[in-house]
Amino acid sequence: MRLLVVEDEKDLATTLAKELKREGYAVDLAMDGKEALSLAVINDYDLVVLDLNLPEIDGLDVLSRLRANHPLAKILILTARIEVEDRVQGLDMGAHDYLTKPFYLKELKARVRALLRRDFVTQDTVLRCGHLIMDTAKHIVWCNNRPLNLTRKEFAILRYMLLRTGKVVSQEELLEHIWDESVNPFTNVVRVHINTLRRKLGDNAENPTYIETVPGVGYRLKEPIFTCNSDYKETGDTQ
Repeated sequence: MRLLVVEDEKDLATTLAKELKREGYAVDLAMDGKEALSLAVINDYDLVVLDLNLPEIDGLDVLSRLRANHPLAKILILTARIEVEDRVQGLDMGAHDYLTKPFYLKELKARVRALLRRDFVTQDTVLRCGHLIMDTAKHIVWCNNRPLNLTRKEFAILRYMLLRTGKVVSQEELLEHIWDESVNPFTNVVRVHINTLRRKLGDNAENPTYIETVPGVGYRLKEPIFTCNSDYKETGDTQ
């Protein structure tokens, strides 16, 4: 998932980006409203954390333009404005949630997770494909009844593909949603991570059970012909 943090307080913005990256998200930063709208033209964001007190262009104006041009993006308002009227106006203009400063980082991350779960076909945080099972809330992945130790990027790629099982996902799409704007678009980082994921899944590129290469297009998470085991065991968080 790719996030945009729009915050003009540099220290806070840096902290938010760092903490959200630890959660496995790709995060871009904008220090004012004009920069935020410019980034939103170039990139497709799954969620925007938006401060209202911004230089250049006011946060509510940014919210209005984001909602008009990116109707599917989740928007979490983050601001020191505590008046009820401000909150009501922001929510009426299309924001999905509202958090006032000061706040706890743990709560902000929980609200981000809750908003992003709204994209799921169901509200179940457990995603399944054959014998592949992912608990997105507990950050656990099992395949054939064995736990997988995935990196944050591998987990994010697999989650993205699980939500689109059976559909082709291009390298450009994965770069857009899993990495931030600093990534080199000509890099082979996606192929490297896909190969590592295959190895951890015990998959084979020539005769894949799960991750299939669609030449010239991208990758597809296949729906195996065998039946999925609905039970899974709990284990510690992966890194």
